[in-house]
Amino acid sequence: MGNSNGVRVTKVAEIMDLYNFLPDMDLTGHRIKISDVNRPALQLNGYFKHFEHSRVQIIGMVEYTYLQQMEDEKKLAIYKQFMSYDIPCVVFCRDLQPDELFLKIAEENDLPVFGTRRGTSEFMAELIYCLSEQLAPCITIHGVLVDVYGEGLLIMGESGIGKSEAALELVRRGHRLVTDDVVEIRKINEHTLMGTSPDITRYFIELRGIGIIDVKSLFGVECVKEKQQIDLVIKLEDWTKDKEYDRLGLEEEHTEFLGNKVVCHSLPIRPGRNLAVICETAAVNHRQKKMGYNAAQELYRRVQANMTKRPEDD
Repeated sequence: MGNSNGVRVTKVAEIMDLYNFLPDMDLTGHRIKISDVNRPALQLNGYFKHFEHSRVQIIGMVEYTYLQQMEDEKKLAIYKQFMSYDIPCVVFCRDLQPDELFLKIAEENDLPVFGTRRGTSEFMAELIYCLSEQLAPCITIHGVLVDVYGEGLLIMGESGIGKSEAALELVRRGHRLVTDDVVEIRKINEHTLMGTSPDITRYFIELRGIGIIDVKSLFGVECVKEKQQIDLVIKLEDWTKDKEYDRLGLEEEHTEFLGNKVVCHSLPIRPGRNLAVICETAAVNHRQKKMGYNAAQELYRRVQANMTKRPEDD
């Protein structure tokens, strides 16, 4: 669980569309292990106490212009001290060009140097989000994830109960498949779980009796999605006569992934129940609750109001 080895610098550079100032450098072993970033303001003035060297170092306009007006002798000393630390990489923002001395010492110290055209603050925010996603704790579960009316619906249940068939029917009804069979869940923060598909099975559905189908090829790109926040869990289970099922929905049940709670409904399977319609309704109902309306509470309020009414005297 988690990503203790970090994320490859090359992968982040690809995602963030960075250009490499030292293309001949071998970046194979370079990895980023922390999602925070650092703008080395005090370090460029020679103060290296509490230097967060394990973070990606960002050079913006302020740092760049400060370096430009520095005398060569001092600049050399600062560069050498700065790059003696084990830094994952340095990124120059706003299309700023590092000077020859900087690149020379970076090459000597095996330090990757990248550039971007984006503004510093905007780039930093985007990079932190990207790294948070890539370095997030991750688990793999058995299930199906579909985007239904914008709600991330995770369908779980025993093998062969009909998860893939429900997903296929939802896709036929215009919703979007994220992943079938294997769901990779990442904890982005305390409130957000993001679900994705393993690369190898992306957009494939396995239907017993038919085999593997490619949803993207069969139904088009509008029916698939690369990742989706998980908002609601539906657990499919065989209907048993003796079990009590929730018929009002006044109290929500939850299930937990990586310490985050997600609303969960147990759905009994019986012949004649249209799973896709029930899943759609569950998604819309969940969305409605998020917007402040709860049908079960409204019914309870009406019943209470009806009971307190005094019958008129004859």
